[in-house]
Amino acid sequence: MPGPHHPEESAERAARTEAPPSAARCGPLSHALSRVARLHRIAAGRFLKEAGIYPGQEFVMMHLWDAGPVRQSELIKVLDLDPSTVTKMLQRLEQTGHVRRSPDPADRRAVLVEATTASCSLHTQVTGAWSRLEEQTLAGLDAHERAELARLLGKVEANLCKEAQDCPGAPAAQDGAAGTAQDSAADAAQDSASSARSTSAAEL
Repeated sequence: MPGPHHPEESAERAARTEAPPSAARCGPLSHALSRVARLHRIAAGRFLKEAGIYPGQEFVMMHLWDAGPVRQSELIKVLDLDPSTVTKMLQRLEQTGHVRRSPDPADRRAVLVEATTASCSLHTQVTGAWSRLEEQTLAGLDAHERAELARLLGKVEANLCKEAQDCPGAPAAQDGAAGTAQDSAADAAQDSASSARSTSAAEL
C-alpha cells in the first residue's frame, strides 16, 4: 500500500507529467515557461499583498529607492510600460503615501517622482516578500543548480531580446560560469519576475 504523499511532491509530479496542449507540443519548454511565469506571478501577488501593494508596484518602488528622484518620463522608459499604466500605479502609490510627485524645478512641464520617507517600512516588507518568493521558487535546488538556472535564464532572455524592439538592461548571454551562487540566485529571481512585470501591471 503506497504511503502518503506530501503536497509539494504531488505538485511537482503533476508539473512533470502535465502534457502541453496539442498546439504547444512543438514548444514544450515555452509552454513550461509560461506556466512557471504564471505561477510565479501568483506567488508574488500573495506575498506582496501582505505588504499592501500589487505585483508590478514593487518595481516602481525598487527603482525609486535606488535611483532617488526621477522624472516620470524616465520611470516610464525604465519600466517599459504604457504611460497611462504607470500614471495609475503612481496615483495609487501616492495615495498610500509611498511616493511623492512634484514639478521639476529644471522644467516645470516635467514631473519628478520620489520615494517618501514613509516608504522605508515598505522597503523592509518588499525585501522580506522578495526573499520568501526566492526561497519558494528555488526550494530544492542546491547552489550549483541555482547558478546554472540563472545562467540559462540569462541566455533565454538574451535570445528573446534579439527580437524585442527595446530590451533595456538585458544581460549578455554567457557560456562560462555565472559568478557566485548567491549573485546568480538573485539574478534568477529577477529574471523570473521580470516576465511578470508587464502582465501584472495591467491589473493595477
